[in-house]
Amino acid sequence: MSLNEVLDRIDADVNAATDRLLDLLRIQSVSTDPAYKAECEKAADWLVADLKSIGIDAEKRVTPGHPMVVGHVGQENKDAPHVLFYGHYDVQPVDPLNLWKTPPFEPQLEETENGTVIRGRGASDDKGQLMTFVEACRAWQAIHGSLPCRITFFFEGEEESGSPSLVPFMKEHAEELKADIALICDTSMVSRGVPSIASQLRGMLKDEFTLVGPRIDLHSGHYGGPGLNPLREISRIVASFYDEETGKIAVEGFYEGVKEVPEDQMRQWEGCGFDADDYLGNAGYTQAHGEKDRSILEQQWARPTLEVNGLWGGYNGAGSKTVIPSEAHCKITCRLVGDMDPDALRLKIRKHIEDRLKPDCKVVWDNDLEGSRASVMDITRPEFTAARGALSDEWEREAVFCGMGGSIPIAGFFKSILGMESMLIGFANEDDAIHSPNEKYDLKSFHKGIRSWARVLEALTQS
Repeated sequence: MSLNEVLDRIDADVNAATDRLLDLLRIQSVSTDPAYKAECEKAADWLVADLKSIGIDAEKRVTPGHPMVVGHVGQENKDAPHVLFYGHYDVQPVDPLNLWKTPPFEPQLEETENGTVIRGRGASDDKGQLMTFVEACRAWQAIHGSLPCRITFFFEGEEESGSPSLVPFMKEHAEELKADIALICDTSMVSRGVPSIASQLRGMLKDEFTLVGPRIDLHSGHYGGPGLNPLREISRIVASFYDEETGKIAVEGFYEGVKEVPEDQMRQWEGCGFDADDYLGNAGYTQAHGEKDRSILEQQWARPTLEVNGLWGGYNGAGSKTVIPSEAHCKITCRLVGDMDPDALRLKIRKHIEDRLKPDCKVVWDNDLEGSRASVMDITRPEFTAARGALSDEWEREAVFCGMGGSIPIAGFFKSILGMESMLIGFANEDDAIHSPNEKYDLKSFHKGIRSWARVLEALTQS
């Protein structure tokens, strides 16, 4: 099989591939809002039709929520490697709409100082990334009439809304979905132009609590002073989560299960081309604000966090209302690393809060619990070596094994439910503004992402 012919086909077809992506981006597949249910169905139908157009046996599968898209090709070749490719077709809500420079579901090409970008909701997360793989398969089919290995396609429509249908579906269809390895393209490059394979993912813990003080909101002129104010108390407790001098989390036992990064991996990270100033500047920061004895990359990839994601109570309307609120509320999340146990950590955090409650104040916990452990990939497997070589050839720069600050539970589910290792390769950039207004995907990332997957597919057949 000639890889060069496939790469030439990709280059010749890049404009048509971009047009196909723009068509998919016009579908408003916001999974969190029931008003967009029909749009999610439309996106699933679009993908089924597109996969069928290149010879994939694909179909839409009904779930209690949004449908799954499952496709198979090359299954008759039992001696060929078998990969599962996962992506998601749903997108985040577009709010606040007034901050978008262009309509979020009217995607377009735009010239920037870093080259042409594809602007629109879902361009980077995850429709553009998903289509890099599909387009690579399209080119292989066009040149050779077949693909170099067995492939199972698995696209979901609820990733941005907690994936409630995912685990039941995977358990029910485990035998159909099992493959030698799972490929996930929902990640970014460590820095612009540096191809990256994620070797570890942080886990996630979510919790929410309410502090309850007086039985009703009180007049601050009558009770200000002797009255306990839940907003003041919740502020005090939140502040106690952190050691201001070191930047560490001050919850007793918080770091149990955290492991140090091996020296050889730290050296690779230090030479991966990551620009700390650019990273901070993209967010409007002038300096880092985490653990003072850890590098930014180490903090992002290999250290746990405890973040306050929402804090509210009392009167939030226009003008003033002089009340002592009856309740104050807080949402928190933790990113987990190493062997941290989300269930054990939840108990430690709750104890930290309960131990600091004053008389006349009680805590009410949210019971909608979520937690997932961190994932560490076995990069000694031959597929990782093969993919790293393929990416290095395409980008003319040595690919790196990197960590990831985010949490992608699907990788853990592939391991726990299907017994499969996952390999995460993505081409997003730090400034893609995923989940934010003005999301974009570099046209170079899209084009070279397609070429990269074509190379990876060939390399996997030889590993």
